[in-house]
Amino acid sequence: MIISSNNYKNLNSYLKDISKCIGEETIKYIPKGNSKDFLYNLIKDYPQRGGKKFRPALVFLCCELFGGNPNDALISAVALELFHNFALIHDDIEDNSEIRRGKPTLHLKWGNALAINSGDALFGLVHETLLKNHQLLNNDLAIKIHTHLNMVMRHTFEGQALDIGWIENNIFPNKNEYREMIIKKTGFYSGSGPCQCGALIGGASKDYFNKIGVFGQAIGIGFQIRDDLLNLTENSEHYPPSPGSGGYGKEKGGDILEGKRTLITIELFDRLNNKDGDYLRNILLKSRENVSNEDIKWVIDCAHNSGAIKAVYNYCKNQADLASNTLDKLPDHPAKFLLEQLVNYLTINRKA
Repeated sequence: MIISSNNYKNLNSYLKDISKCIGEETIKYIPKGNSKDFLYNLIKDYPQRGGKKFRPALVFLCCELFGGNPNDALISAVALELFHNFALIHDDIEDNSEIRRGKPTLHLKWGNALAINSGDALFGLVHETLLKNHQLLNNDLAIKIHTHLNMVMRHTFEGQALDIGWIENNIFPNKNEYREMIIKKTGFYSGSGPCQCGALIGGASKDYFNKIGVFGQAIGIGFQIRDDLLNLTENSEHYPPSPGSGGYGKEKGGDILEGKRTLITIELFDRLNNKDGDYLRNILLKSRENVSNEDIKWVIDCAHNSGAIKAVYNYCKNQADLASNTLDKLPDHPAKFLLEQLVNYLTINRKA
């Protein structure tokens, strides 16, 4: 039985219980085949490391917000969590990341080939899981959910292509180009995607469906930009993230090592003189092994001293305000109270 928002006043308690439930359900959906030593045990690795599980929480809360039964959203929430773990495996390989949820990334533990194969199997499992909605819901709704989440996944890949392509082709985007990328990469699958999925299951009207999409996109963008801030300010890479609290679980300054084009670096280019701007550009163009600790410290110091960190924090605050203002136009329900807390947690107050 899925947890109902009616029984919670505190977001942390709700997220912890949802995380436990989704963690257990996610493992149940992973097969126990003969290839377990080189496939299924790898697939289970990231889900068993923790994580915030806020995307499934958004599915459940938005389902309830529009009068739906959260039990009807379980399969879709699990499928979204499976997709998230697939995306992490491939994202870590594409970015050459070394730490995920406080431990070495899957490809460092097992090699690229086995990690890629595990990610591929997880992606297939997403669709296999969504097909089970036909046993739980009417066929029309099951198809709508599957179609919606396919769209979410496609947008995620489009955003990832821009993120990677800029690095591969030495391109430095402007703010509008960055916003387009982040809407696709994170705004959909960490925001509007799960929110609108829950709204579909809850039977939301077209107007409410669109409004919850605006709400979700705002928190998805705010979440990603908050993540970029934490990458330069947190020192908890070996502490896995957990619902409502926990460590950052990734390398401090990892975005600089990977040459990421973030809103922070864009703000920095707007503030630095030509000489320092060229120096920053050269750091971001270096291969990972050639970026020094001094380089990372220089970028972080500049981000603080130039006001870039503050400007990006204010951008997060604006996204939180947009989300809250949109939420005010949606039905009153206990789920709404938790969603308001989730806005502040994901975009403003999150320390990890």
